[in-house]
Amino acid sequence: MTQDNGELDSLVRKRVRALRVAQGWSLDELATRARLSPSTLSRIENGQRRLALDQLVTLARALDTTLDQLVETATDDVISSPTIDAAHGLMRWSIRADPGMSVLRQRMTSPPDKPSSMRAHPGREWLVVLSGTAVLLLGNRRFRVETNQAAEFPTMLPHAIGAEGGPCEILGIFDRDARRSHQRNDAVTGSDSSGC
Repeated sequence: MTQDNGELDSLVRKRVRALRVAQGWSLDELATRARLSPSTLSRIENGQRRLALDQLVTLARALDTTLDQLVETATDDVISSPTIDAAHGLMRWSIRADPGMSVLRQRMTSPPDKPSSMRAHPGREWLVVLSGTAVLLLGNRRFRVETNQAAEFPTMLPHAIGAEGGPCEILGIFDRDARRSHQRNDAVTGSDSSGC
């Protein structure tokens, strides 16, 4: 790597140092793992030595990462805006690093539907109650999930969620299978309540 692109060069040097520090390693420890001298590693981190491709490959391996991750610069898409479904009180965000995952913010005002309308589908769900109290029907059990508490469960268990004692707001994270099932069910039923 040449130093023509000063911004990338500086980023890679900072990343090497940050990864080393995160592992709790001294210069000597990383130098030993990367088969470099401590003074060479120090000069690489401080910008006093040119970055060579073979050294970057060795450093990436020693830091338990890939060369792509070590030189990655894609930070243009840091901020994302939700897709809003005002009719159902939903906000949905996709997770760029894992397009199969999505995050959903939902406001609920009614209790969960009766047990006969509980859903079961492949996947896993995780949710946190942002405000209020939620009730999670999960199989034959009933859980109260209060503000700042979280619940995680496999969605093959029949489940439904709703509010208790007033409105509640949840933030849920859905894996690919759970997200697909909810999108299909919401499209068919038009329902926004009780579905996790």
